[in-house]
Amino acid sequence: MKTNIIIKTTFEAVHCWPDCTIQEVDFLQYPHRHVFHVTMKFPVQHNDRDIEFIREKRKVEDFLLTHWHRKNVGRMSCEDFCSALFRAWPNATYISVFEDNENGAEVYQ
Repeated sequence: MKTNIIIKTTFEAVHCWPDCTIQEVDFLQYPHRHVFHVTMKFPVQHNDRDIEFIREKRKVEDFLLTHWHRKNVGRMSCEDFCSALFRAWPNATYISVFEDNENGAEVYQ
């Protein structure tokens, strides 16, 4: 059996997809705001919480505040956010980032 702790949080940012060639959603070429929803999972070895999830969530929130919260992040996508979070937390087993909790990406190892 495998166990993960799970943290969820959000951050607000502005981004765009300047290379969008899909006429139906060409508005994505221009800067627009989202509330990004982040979920991260971390493996633990026992049920006495070798990673305390409130503490880990605060670390993630500090990272988000420093790097992306209420900023224009340019052309960063949900996939880009996931990759950057994995570089910062290589011990995570799963990371997802969703725009407005509707559409997004997940990356796991």
